[in-house]
Amino acid sequence: MKRLLSCEFNFDTVCVELKFSDGTMIAIDTIAVENEVADNMYQRSELDYLIYNDPIAYADLILNGNPEAYLKAVTEYNSLD
Repeated sequence: MKRLLSCEFNFDTVCVELKFSDGTMIAIDTIAVENEVADNMYQRSELDYLIYNDPIAYADLILNGNPEAYLKAVTEYNSLD
């Protein structure tokens, strides 16, 4: 892969799409990612925030990071009991 040309969320496919200068493209299925790594609505909300506001950070987290560790670090889930 070459240089990243664009990274944006596509509402029609519900994917974060990365396009590179050599013509390759990566599409991250955000629903599949949420189903795999998010355990509760707070974690899903954090992923949604990244998808809409910082898709490059989202793509980097999913492709190069540890999303489970990230979500545990940034979300706090307190039961109402």
